[in-house]
Amino acid sequence: MRILLSKEDMKTCDQNTIEGFGVPSCVLMERAALACVDELYRSGAALDRVLVICGSGNNGGDGFAIARLLFLDQVPVSIWFVGKEQSCTDQTRHQKEICEKYGITFCSNPEINEYTVIVDALFGIGLSRDIEGSYRDAIGRINESPAFVLSVDIPSGIDGNTGVIRGIAVKADLTVTFAFEQPGHYIGKGRACTKEVRVRQIGITKESLPKCRKSYVCYDSMDLRRLPERLATENKGSCGKVLLIAGSRDMCGAAILSARAAYRSGAGYVRIYTDEHNQSALFQSIPEAVVSCIHSNWKRELENLLAWADVVAVGPGIGMEAQKLDILNYVLEHADIPVILDADALNLVARHNLSLDGYSMPVAVTPHLGEMARLCRSTISDISEDLIASAEIFAKEQHVICVLKDAGTVVSNGSESYINTSGNSGMATAGSGDVLTGVFAGLTAQGMTLFEAAKLAVFLHGCAGDAAAQKYGKRSMTANDLVEGLIRVLADADDKNKWK
Repeated sequence: MRILLSKEDMKTCDQNTIEGFGVPSCVLMERAALACVDELYRSGAALDRVLVICGSGNNGGDGFAIARLLFLDQVPVSIWFVGKEQSCTDQTRHQKEICEKYGITFCSNPEINEYTVIVDALFGIGLSRDIEGSYRDAIGRINESPAFVLSVDIPSGIDGNTGVIRGIAVKADLTVTFAFEQPGHYIGKGRACTKEVRVRQIGITKESLPKCRKSYVCYDSMDLRRLPERLATENKGSCGKVLLIAGSRDMCGAAILSARAAYRSGAGYVRIYTDEHNQSALFQSIPEAVVSCIHSNWKRELENLLAWADVVAVGPGIGMEAQKLDILNYVLEHADIPVILDADALNLVARHNLSLDGYSMPVAVTPHLGEMARLCRSTISDISEDLIASAEIFAKEQHVICVLKDAGTVVSNGSESYINTSGNSGMATAGSGDVLTGVFAGLTAQGMTLFEAAKLAVFLHGCAGDAAAQKYGKRSMTANDLVEGLIRVLADADDKNKWK
């Protein structure tokens, strides 16, 4: 598990290290520059001609130090200072003066296409305004260049907390950040602009964290140890029973994907409650699943099914008809097991303005941005402005676990938030969300709390996407490939004995 800090708390950590541990600011800046130069060498980028673009803040100071280190290594390097002399911080002014004394070339209007590497040291994580004027022009020219681009801390123009673009943003090939990542590296547009993140230690440690106000978590491969333990004495009943209310007449693709994912994530039993016209297709596609059909006495059927199950997931492909609304209301009013709402269940909640607050059993929602906008009576644009706040506020007000799906999915229980860093653009394909619902339900059925299952399901889902992309490529992968990827990820984890 890794910790992500808000940009405000990252500055606090920086200050705690300087004041509390006595590490001079110039030492931190020098170590940051050394780390960036090291990553440049490791990247394999052609260092034939390097342009370091500096602003007036401390991010620009890092840039001047990088230019000096490259110059001393006899790398052809030039500096483009886009900032204002009077706005320079003391550290940045000092680094700039050193570069001038070394005789490093400064240019004011470079032929940017002549450079093979560009170092973006314009703005760091503290940016809080839209970029305009000469800064905007500089970033536009960076993005038009064929050069390899390294961004220091975060691509200039990306908000470190929300990942939104402040007018314009650098599209980096590599981003080098220090000590702790920020949410903006992974959510919103920041994920695409950041591309690849390398975290380097420069002397800011976890000991500086206690004074910080807000932190987030993300998972890595070691967190596969969080998977439910599977004992030698287990049987299909003890490995968890999933009730999946999914599919509508002659539309059962979502049910198939969710059921397959639930089984592959370790559930012992999956029962699909669906329209009777889907029975034949489901039996052929998932012979392991038990299929129960919706009849006129559906209340009695559902009462028995809820008593049987360990978790119920409602929504994939169910449609918007009146009977499905009645079934949804019945689940909410009578279930005493964890409830996961996805897809059409969320659309029914939004259309009929249903409240999710006040129920005794734990409830989770898994909306994409469009569904979240409908649930919140808002717009996708407004939700995108702050994904973390949107998820946290909805979770807190409705007393649910909110899994807000995007390129960087946010999971919140209203007080704590998880930010997902696994996955890739190939997962933007029909049925991907149905697979996530199945994984989420499967883990919950095996005894994980809804919040813990949500976080691990999102991480596993992304890992499965990465495995699928490695085999099929991002353009060609489908939702069914995610299920195959899930098999590979869990088999690999088992082989390496990564879980407890």
